[in-house]
Amino acid sequence: MRLSGNTLRLNLPTALTLSRIVIIPVFILATPVNNFLGALIFSIASITDFLDGYLARRSGQITKFGIILDPIADKFLVIAALILLVDMARISVWVAVIIIVREFLVTGLRVVALSKDIVIKAELGGKLKTTSQIIAIICLILGWDVMGFDLYDAGIVLIWISIVLSIISGVQYMVTFWKKTTNTAL
Repeated sequence: MRLSGNTLRLNLPTALTLSRIVIIPVFILATPVNNFLGALIFSIASITDFLDGYLARRSGQITKFGIILDPIADKFLVIAALILLVDMARISVWVAVIIIVREFLVTGLRVVALSKDIVIKAELGGKLKTTSQIIAIICLILGWDVMGFDLYDAGIVLIWISIVLSIISGVQYMVTFWKKTTNTAL
């Protein structure tokens, strides 16, 4: 991976990341009024998460600023959605707390590692967690019954799967952090 020396360069991947943060208030205001619109906004914001990383790698526009901002933007979006789902009585506050605490811990580890010029890339467990979380949140926001298939029930199952994956991938990140920082200190 090639890191750009310029930490605060605005490029398309960074603009996409910033758009994810900017759209959060719109998402928060729209969702209680129109669940479909809220799910659509959340889906579009989630797609930018894939696009910004893909474009940054493809165009060689990976910056330290982007490496720090991307997971923060992701966390803001997910945390906003979880708080909204608690407010809408779609999930328990404990579900939200478990996921939010894990997100802060992992993001903190990644930022500390980056301050030591160590990049901890997203691992498969984290990617699976994110995917199940995004689909769960969309299902829970919609909460519809589609041709006999209850999206709310599917969302609950997926959010619990994401909790299990959150814990597993959180442990993986801690182990990776410990190994990389220990090897660097030697």
